Amino acid sequence: MIQKGERRMALKKNDVFTGAAVDYTFDGLGVVRHEGLCFFVKDLLKGESAEIGVTAVKKNVGYGRVIRRLSESPQRVEPRCPVARQCGGCQLQTMGAELQAEFKRHRVADCFQRIGHLDVEVQPVLSMEFPWNYRNKVQVPVGVNRDGKLICGYYRSHSHDIVDFDECGLHSEQENQILRSLRSWIEEAGDPAKLRHWLIKHAFKTGQVMVVLIAKSENLKGKDELIERLTAAYPQIRSIILNVNEREDNVILGDREIVLWGSASIEEELLGLRFQISAKSFYQINPVQTEVLYTKAIELAGLTGEETVIDVYCGTGTIGLSAARKAKRVIGIEIVPSAVEDAKKNAVRNGIANAEFICGDAGVCTAQLLERRIQPDVAIVDPPRKGLDGATIDSLVKMNPERIVYVSCDPATLARDCAVLNERGYGVEVVQPVDMFPQTTHVETVCQLVLRKP
Repeated sequence: MIQKGERRMALKKNDVFTGAAVDYTFDGLGVVRHEGLCFFVKDLLKGESAEIGVTAVKKNVGYGRVIRRLSESPQRVEPRCPVARQCGGCQLQTMGAELQAEFKRHRVADCFQRIGHLDVEVQPVLSMEFPWNYRNKVQVPVGVNRDGKLICGYYRSHSHDIVDFDECGLHSEQENQILRSLRSWIEEAGDPAKLRHWLIKHAFKTGQVMVVLIAKSENLKGKDELIERLTAAYPQIRSIILNVNEREDNVILGDREIVLWGSASIEEELLGLRFQISAKSFYQINPVQTEVLYTKAIELAGLTGEETVIDVYCGTGTIGLSAARKAKRVIGIEIVPSAVEDAKKNAVRNGIANAEFICGDAGVCTAQLLERRIQPDVAIVDPPRKGLDGATIDSLVKMNPERIVYVSCDPATLARDCAVLNERGYGVEVVQPVDMFPQTTHVETVCQLVLRKP
């Protein structure tokens, strides 16, 4: 017992204490306050108490693990995946659907309040009715254990250790079946030591499938037999590609691609349009929620058929081409040359003549449009995780569109940019989170910003 005047000894690794979670971190860890420190604890829901073992103590925060749960939240559910607690792919499988939705809504609201200093109403999350088997793209690390046996699975949290599995609840059933077959055939007659990743793209609406073997060398043993088996067992496969990656870093896809069988791409349908998907092209991974997200974005654009729309960070043109059917003109901007070429082909493929695409940096291209005296009525921006840069914001504001529709995969940079745009005359009218990634902490958000009248 600590006597009055005595100083309490600081907790250290392997110490044990009892505490209750009062909140969550942005990555879903329970926040437990104890002896002046915040401890972040995996698999502890808000309101639950537990005996906690200290795993690390830093200057201002600590980390812990649950030794024994003393109370249990009524919103706790049993993870569907047997390796959910080891694998770093999902973080929220112990949360029920309602709790996941509230966690994500709160995360967005917290960013707007804490980072953006904006008092906005965040709408309830648009969730999936069946939040499983939704991924149309799987990128699975492959390795060998000490015995030289093939292992495949996602990485353990904060490590490069592969958590071996036979299937994932986020993959489509088709993807899981192909992964099991790949594993079996490579073990039997393949060259596991040369493999780095397996990449599968599954177009849900057309049914077409692409299989990409990412290897350290093009001399992959057993690939001819593998092609024969894959194409015989899975008639949905339209493309088998060998991607050669000799790099020593964590970049997944190499520069060299060899089409082993079929075509270099597959096709998918989205909101009544048809898009070409290659091994390297970006395409939203949840086709069901992508339609929800894009429908909401176009709704917030308020198109009547008379507007000029600029689509910044347009990728292969999915949002812009969907909007073009309700706009007078769409101009897409994208820095990746192959994506711009795909966007142009997608416009032709879908008979859309009122959309054009420019290759270049977002800030530079928007400035060039300004010089050409192009006056957009609506700007749609869908930047990478780092958000908008200052040059792009400057050009957008000078263009003076009536509405900006901001699609974001990172609530923190979204809130930061909305704060800047708010200072430059654009009020945040709608903040709508969309759950594109059930069972994970990630959330997509679409915002409507409207130019304030002088």
